[in-house]
Amino acid sequence: MNCEKLSNPSMDKKKKRKHMEKKKNHKSKSIYDILSLELIHIVLMRVPIRHLARLKCVSKLWYSLISDPDFAELHFHHSPVATNACFFIENEAMVYFIYLDDNDASQKVMSPPFKKKPSHFAVLGSCRGFILSYRDPHFLVVWNLLTGFSKRISYSHIVARLKYYVVRLPYKFHLYGFGYDASQDDYLVVVAWQDKDDHYHLDYLSLRTNSWINLDAALSNLLGSYNWNPPGLFFNGTIHWVPSVLEAYRDVILIFDLKERTFSTLSAPEQPVKSACSYSILAVLGGCLGLYYRNYDSRKTEIWVMKEYKVHSTWTLYQIPCEVFQPVCFYSHGDIIGRGYTFSDKRGYFIHNVRGDLLKHFKNLCCPIRRAYAVYTESLLPLPSDIKDKDKKNKRKENCM
Repeated sequence: MNCEKLSNPSMDKKKKRKHMEKKKNHKSKSIYDILSLELIHIVLMRVPIRHLARLKCVSKLWYSLISDPDFAELHFHHSPVATNACFFIENEAMVYFIYLDDNDASQKVMSPPFKKKPSHFAVLGSCRGFILSYRDPHFLVVWNLLTGFSKRISYSHIVARLKYYVVRLPYKFHLYGFGYDASQDDYLVVVAWQDKDDHYHLDYLSLRTNSWINLDAALSNLLGSYNWNPPGLFFNGTIHWVPSVLEAYRDVILIFDLKERTFSTLSAPEQPVKSACSYSILAVLGGCLGLYYRNYDSRKTEIWVMKEYKVHSTWTLYQIPCEVFQPVCFYSHGDIIGRGYTFSDKRGYFIHNVRGDLLKHFKNLCCPIRRAYAVYTESLLPLPSDIKDKDKKNKRKENCM
């Protein structure tokens, strides 16, 4: 005789209740019950910078973590780096933002941070996620493309004393540059100019104090000795300028130390005769100081890279078979990416190896060869003056509570 197990209704209800409670407790667990705050911080540090802005919307905690200036500083130094070239083109009031890596490339169009469309707008340099640009008539603009933050700077007090009055800024100043002084946590805009009495002057703007400071005492006697390429390159805590045309290795690269507020010089690499090379331009390539120019004789672009900073013997030459080639960056494995065109009329962005062999050609991106551009690394960093303004607002709120 088979005995059937009789079910107990009360026991079934208890089991169901326990199962539902377990299920409910499991569903109510948040990400913070699974991951510690320290681990979330580590994960966010590894997220590519362009995605972090969207992750601010996940929760108040994530917003607070990502908005913290200390997090922004750490992420800038330790996150996966994407190299981007930023181009200001078309009617000089639009920005083409080009993302480049060794596998792919993309672009997006952005509008500069102005209420009214400027008649002239140009990029002058970049530093730690900020672009320095010029907007007519007498304004500079510091702009973080990722966060949208911008700051307008007037230099009208200098314009009235300039020897040569011309509309566009690159020709108003003998030298200009934009860099970061880590010792003071301050961004500086440096300009060297000539007054109506032929006297040279050096001024810099501190973005921490929002004030212009005169540094005539620091002027180098080389300032009027060369026809300088006015845009300065920020690298290794200093701003660098090079003569427009290098005639011999005796020609120098002029250096301004942002911490010491002093000038020094660096010997350029050995060069061909003046007639063989064109306009010289500085660049940061593979974490090293680089210099490039077009060689008319060989119809190639010659790129010199100083493998060890301030050691003249470490200048290394690379030759790219492009009539015009503007290097954007060197990758760790030695490939060079840049924009330009060849004598066979190929135009766009190219990847070459160190021997000059063409590896890849991106041709479906906007590529204005003669427009100013800046190699730009995205960041969430705020300006020091912006942090101070926020602190003042927070103190006012606390006092009102």
